[in-house]
Amino acid sequence: VLGLGAALMMRVTIPLETDWFLLLFIAPLLFNDGRRFPKQELWKLRGPILANAIVLVFLTTILGGLLFHLIIPTMPFSVSFALAAILSPTDPIAVQAIAGRAPIPKRLMHILEGESLLNDASGLTCMRIAVLAATTGAFSLSSAFGTFAWLALAGVAVGIVVTLAIGLVKAFISRRWGEDVGGQILISLLMPFAAYLAAEAIHASGILAAVAAGVTMSFTERQGSALAATRIRRAVVWDTVQFVANGLIFVILGEQMPSIMARAAEVIQTTQHKEIWWLAVYVFAIVGALAALRFVWVWTSLKFTLFRRRGKSAPPKVGWRLVAVMSLAGVRGAITLAGILTLPFVLGDGTPMPARNLAIFLAAGVIIVSLVLATIALPRLLKGIELPPEPSHLEEEDRSRIAAASAAMRAIEDTQHAMAEGKSNPDLYAETAARLMEVYRHRIETRTHVEGDDVTLGRQADEIERHLRLAGLSAERAELVRLGRMRLVDEETARKLIREVDLQELRYV
Repeated sequence: VLGLGAALMMRVTIPLETDWFLLLFIAPLLFNDGRRFPKQELWKLRGPILANAIVLVFLTTILGGLLFHLIIPTMPFSVSFALAAILSPTDPIAVQAIAGRAPIPKRLMHILEGESLLNDASGLTCMRIAVLAATTGAFSLSSAFGTFAWLALAGVAVGIVVTLAIGLVKAFISRRWGEDVGGQILISLLMPFAAYLAAEAIHASGILAAVAAGVTMSFTERQGSALAATRIRRAVVWDTVQFVANGLIFVILGEQMPSIMARAAEVIQTTQHKEIWWLAVYVFAIVGALAALRFVWVWTSLKFTLFRRRGKSAPPKVGWRLVAVMSLAGVRGAITLAGILTLPFVLGDGTPMPARNLAIFLAAGVIIVSLVLATIALPRLLKGIELPPEPSHLEEEDRSRIAAASAAMRAIEDTQHAMAEGKSNPDLYAETAARLMEVYRHRIETRTHVEGDDVTLGRQADEIERHLRLAGLSAERAELVRLGRMRLVDEETARKLIREVDLQELRYV
């Protein structure tokens, strides 16, 4: 809406250069999504994710291309396939925006996010092959398969290699001269651009390279070698980048709509109908066809997965509302618009590309309708829906906290003995260590599983403690602010103490 208002009222025009758009916005966002995506869930759900990201994209391209040409005979097959290909990938930024309004269950969200991370490459590749067939008039299945394999495999390899190389250089510099927080954050911000540009330089998929770079970086971060300050500040910076980039993408998307819709009278002349309202019919027909295809695919894949479950227990029923949620959540967004704008203006013989403006108009219409439909329908479909049980990670969390507390107690005891050796006041070290170890002993006791009721009471006690600590920290901060405002403490000291309170509060928010 903001972008649309800027275009209509202030006559603001932002030329959308697809290559720059993918580099500046899509690459860092997909890199961040790949870095944050839970790798265990990615591996567990690899079947439905890969099926949706590759097989469903191919089916949508083939069946959608045939259907689009059937609906609009004046649109050549090559352009129909190109339009279907670029409409096949779901948009990760749009999925996240929709999820903010309609809280989608974690398992479904993981499938949607994993699918949207990977299907951009397959969709853009299918479109590139269709455009090549349109401009040259030739199509080779073996060449198309080879192109897709190179784009995907080389893109993933480049993303991994670039991240590992940068990580080694960064580790060497940190060991030699120490870790600079600002430098570490800057390197993480530049990494998706390096991976994307390196992949595009060898004609591989820069999108997949950015995703692979983010996934690889998350594995390297597991070593925990970075300073705590680096991790905290880097997370804050990336949250800001994600928020700003997501917002700007939709502003640019809205700004492009008036210029695209202004060509409606010109576009309708390229079809067999001359009434402008037929364009809306085309758009809704395409949205309905895409949703129906996705509905059938999701229903079939869920049935197949559930019937293959091991064990004698009866598989849970697949409700139509659950399938409808998965179908409508596959919204199209900025990647579709950026991709369709790469359609060439002329063919190989110099003649204008037939139905180019029509394809762009239809893609823009599908984006708007799919976004609005998902925003309106998903909250209603998700209300009171019965979902398969989600796995609980509470026991894993308890075991991890107990293990971490035990390791901390051993480290405190060893360090205390080393520090007190040869000192005149060893009791001071022992008393301080005992006081700290008591905190960890309490953590172990409250997390140790005995009986179900005791565990529940322990969790209630943890929640009570969290609220009390937040109340105390809030009072600390208010008092420090008051002291600083009355100049009873200097500004630098007040800022330092308030930051300490803020960092403690992060543990409980």
